[in-house]
Amino acid sequence: MPRELRPRKPRPSYVDLSENGIEDNENVAGPSKIHHVDEEGDSESEFEPDPLGSKKVPSSDEDEDVAMDDAQDPESEPEVQVQETLKQRRKTPSSRKPAPRTPITSGSPGMLVSLKTRKDQSRRLPPKTYALPNPSGHHRHRAIPVFFREEMVERLDEPPSLFKEPRIVPTNSMTADHSLVNRVSKSWGFNVGAGPVWQIMEDRSCYKESIGSGAAPEKESSRRPRVYPNVSVRPGWQVLTNQDALKYLPTDSIVTEDGQFKPPPQVDCYMGPHDRNTCVAFNMFDSVATSAYFENGTGYVFSAGSPVWGIDWCPSYQADRPSRQLKHYLAVAPFPSRSHAPNIGEKASHPSPACVQIWALKPRAQDENAMDEDSPRSEPAEVRCEMVLCLESGPAQEIKWCPLPAHDQVRAQCTNPRKLGILAGTFEDGSLSIYVVPDPEDIRPPEHDAAGPVFVRLPEPVLRIEHEGTSCWSLDWANSEVIAVGLTNGYLAVYNVKHALESGEASDILPTHFIAVHQSAIRALAWIRVPPTDGSGASIPSEDPTVIASGGYDGVECLTDIREPHGNVVNRTRDVINSATYSTFATAPIMIDHDNSVKSYSVSPSMLGRGHILMEPDGPIWSVSASDYHPQLAVGSADGSCTTTNTLKSTRRGGTVPFLVHKIFQLDYSRKTGEFRMLEHFLPQEMQEKTTGVKSKAQEKAKNKEQEDGEVKGRPTNTGVWPPEMGVHRVAWNNGNGLGGAPLLASATASGLCRVDWVMGRWIKDRTPYVSVPKMRKEVEGTSNESDEEA
Repeated sequence: MPRELRPRKPRPSYVDLSENGIEDNENVAGPSKIHHVDEEGDSESEFEPDPLGSKKVPSSDEDEDVAMDDAQDPESEPEVQVQETLKQRRKTPSSRKPAPRTPITSGSPGMLVSLKTRKDQSRRLPPKTYALPNPSGHHRHRAIPVFFREEMVERLDEPPSLFKEPRIVPTNSMTADHSLVNRVSKSWGFNVGAGPVWQIMEDRSCYKESIGSGAAPEKESSRRPRVYPNVSVRPGWQVLTNQDALKYLPTDSIVTEDGQFKPPPQVDCYMGPHDRNTCVAFNMFDSVATSAYFENGTGYVFSAGSPVWGIDWCPSYQADRPSRQLKHYLAVAPFPSRSHAPNIGEKASHPSPACVQIWALKPRAQDENAMDEDSPRSEPAEVRCEMVLCLESGPAQEIKWCPLPAHDQVRAQCTNPRKLGILAGTFEDGSLSIYVVPDPEDIRPPEHDAAGPVFVRLPEPVLRIEHEGTSCWSLDWANSEVIAVGLTNGYLAVYNVKHALESGEASDILPTHFIAVHQSAIRALAWIRVPPTDGSGASIPSEDPTVIASGGYDGVECLTDIREPHGNVVNRTRDVINSATYSTFATAPIMIDHDNSVKSYSVSPSMLGRGHILMEPDGPIWSVSASDYHPQLAVGSADGSCTTTNTLKSTRRGGTVPFLVHKIFQLDYSRKTGEFRMLEHFLPQEMQEKTTGVKSKAQEKAKNKEQEDGEVKGRPTNTGVWPPEMGVHRVAWNNGNGLGGAPLLASATASGLCRVDWVMGRWIKDRTPYVSVPKMRKEVEGTSNESDEEA
């Protein structure tokens, strides 16, 4: 007999029961405390969406600059009281007359909300878990300082110029009070030039060596004192002849019949305007001024002989610059040849000959036989290679001078050569080596030709640090005593090298911190040069910094507090992080994000981890550099461009100041002829920053348009592949030679050509914000705090 199923009967519905009415029967099951409201008409709820055509018009007088202090805290928002009134139930056609509705009157009358209204509320109002406003493609948050200097600082009183001692006056610090932070930060946003505006440059660096220096606090000699006066050049140095120095210099990859490498090939580069190019042949140690090919050229181009992967400015003491003729020294580290390609983590055999070149930007020597009328527009400066350090540690992967001046004073007689500075670098033998560099003027023989460099062999560094099973890959100085090293196994090592440099006993040096941060080699490293704070939140300027920003080949960007044994991930990307820097004006480490974008990540407590895209070059980024004197950021990329942008842009898009990106120069390469072309004097380009969804649609639209244009015009579409010879490997602002040298920007390329550019900015419409700089800085008594009226 088949199984008889139970017939399905409709179950009672709470909605039907409530619609039919529940009359004096409290024992009937049903929804508790539910009230029905007629959905027609106005519900008088503040969460109810506005009717069509009644959108709220935003106020037109909204301030363009929104500070983070004005961000609304969700906990401080007043609670919205939702009150609904009972209305007559909607009449629906039915075959039977419905029973009269008797609403349940239990509960508070102020919470009479329908089921549909409750559902709409939960869908439209997700719970907030943070107090920051939602990110927008048209809004960026103003940088919030994390170190406040109350002492006076220095500023320029006239435009700076090369080899002329600048006129400096004291002024109030940018962080002296909250109103000055807003004033100066907003004023930097009115800069539309490629470089800094000289009127408001100031030194924002913070080194513990400034404590107890004895000088006036506003002087640069107080903020950047001389260090290591008792450290001298290591004995055993030797001046080599040109023939003996050949094995240390860059060569060609082709071997002659007698087994010797040929000299590096000359680099043919076209320079000048696009329609009037001039081919210039660069041999090793050659240099030219761009003013010979451009009417208003302010740059200098020189050849190191092979691809350059390290470049940095040597700092100098303020009082000794006039006696040194206001020279600017630059360390350049080339590879042995163009075909040289080191493997990550693979150590070169020791000794491995290589070199570091010391170039000088100095006044041009006047020819006594030449008349002034013969060359009325002769360039007053020149770039010369004055010394070549012949080392046996292998090619340098990265080099950095000690950030504070370490050269000796100028004296009449000396038995040992004076030192120029202390240079640290990570070399291909896997070591972190620190050298005491001699002064070129003290080791040059009297019979030596002044037009060529002097070759000096330094046998051993004053300090060599090696790790078993891994190699040192990146480095950065926190101050003159503490240095951080990124290893190829993903570990971060921190050393205090003061005792080792002063005593010369470096055999038993151990790291003060050894932390596993990444899963692969650490290529980018930058100290957050901010003093730590005590329990009350006050800064301790006499202590070393404790936070390091790092990026590696695993695509992870971390902030590591060395007081904790782990790193904190701030971003992940599928690209390799090749470079990192810290901007004292943006108060953020600047690293690389996906799609070839440069991004800053705030370290301010109220903005910790919040990032802003600064620019998006056309190719992968090799190097980024920020300055201690101004907020301009320099970027070198694989497409051959060297670009700059302002990190203190206006906080809201659509104002009077656009977001501009300036291209200093563009290097092109022809695979057919092997010739280069260096273009400059580009017009600034406005950066189109968009959100992720808008960006993807715009890219798809642009791609379709390019394909259509390519089919119609017969031209190929753009490509993301560039020859490796045209990449800009390194960029570096001049951070150690005062306000007068702050506009100098150095860059190095894979072709061996390097540049030094004098880059200046300007106000939009040539109008100084707040009428004048003294009023902006509150140097004039009675200056009003109302910034919007004077800006």
